[in-house]
Amino acid sequence: MKKAKTIKFKESVGIDIGSHSIKVVHLKRLHEGFKLLNYEIRPTVPHGVEYVPSDLRPDRHGPILVEILKTLRINPKKVQHLVSSVGGDNTSIKQIKTIFLPDDELESALFFEAKKHIPISGSDMVLDYQVIDVEEKTNNMNILLAAASKDLMNEHANALVTAGLSPNIVDIDALAVANSFSLNAFVEEGVYVLLNLGAHRTNMVIWGPGAKFFARDIPFGGYNFTRDIMRKRQMEWEEAENYKLEWGLMDDPSRESGQTISMLDISEKSTEDAIVEELRRSLRFYVKEAGNSDFRKLYIMGGTAKLKGLQEYLEEKVNIPTDTFMPFINVEMPEKFADKKDPQLALAIGLAMRLE
Repeated sequence: MKKAKTIKFKESVGIDIGSHSIKVVHLKRLHEGFKLLNYEIRPTVPHGVEYVPSDLRPDRHGPILVEILKTLRINPKKVQHLVSSVGGDNTSIKQIKTIFLPDDELESALFFEAKKHIPISGSDMVLDYQVIDVEEKTNNMNILLAAASKDLMNEHANALVTAGLSPNIVDIDALAVANSFSLNAFVEEGVYVLLNLGAHRTNMVIWGPGAKFFARDIPFGGYNFTRDIMRKRQMEWEEAENYKLEWGLMDDPSRESGQTISMLDISEKSTEDAIVEELRRSLRFYVKEAGNSDFRKLYIMGGTAKLKGLQEYLEEKVNIPTDTFMPFINVEMPEKFADKKDPQLALAIGLAMRLE
């Protein structure tokens, strides 16, 4: 990989295409930091409509992007700096250690090395990497490998092209999460756990200054919480969605608290318990692999992070101080956005702030 050139731009657009909604952030670059010009969050599935995740077609994204750009008055042909991301089963990111190699040998060597670490067929892989550092004592290189399938990249590019955009920088979701946090948080030494809670999956990232990078996807999100409410409270989809948005993990005090057979069925774990179990397992794995257990804080972000009671539940079960991440420390907010800060924008803002 050739050394990236610093890109000069005055404005940038970050696009987070989720399975249930698309987030677009338009930033102006300042001497220090950025200014929020505008943003839009638009669902890809109509509110109140029950759906099957596997039936959601990716070709629905392009027309929605067209509508968002019109609303934001962004001419797609004049976008100076576009950064978007991909995620899911056909992506992977991993930090590895290898012997020192000069630039002209590194890229070809890493392609073969990636086959050992990344579960994507070599012939179907789009690979990129970043040298994190070179250890003085051993001269070994710590490298971050990121890969996605060619089909996924083509699918993603088609959505952008449909909206009249020219695909530029494409990140992996987990990297955008880490970038958003590193650029918009007061970070001390130690390790931070980041959970980007979406509709169908949760990006889990462990990151810290000088700490080993770790990322994985947990296959639960807002959709699963709605299904839980349907099962436990005998509600239809729309009623369960509205209940989730209003009460989250809490009980509506106006409703009878009588338990049902399904509520007593211990064979079915709740979504919050399933997330905690996966979280604990990943933390144990990280401590074993990285030899570091200095977990300073757990931050939640994404649309599902707004679920009432979830922050408190995670803190109690994982025993790590937990907070909702608002990615606006280095983003100047005009007065009209003062009361519209949303953790759902974390990934899109991380993308828009990416310099190269």
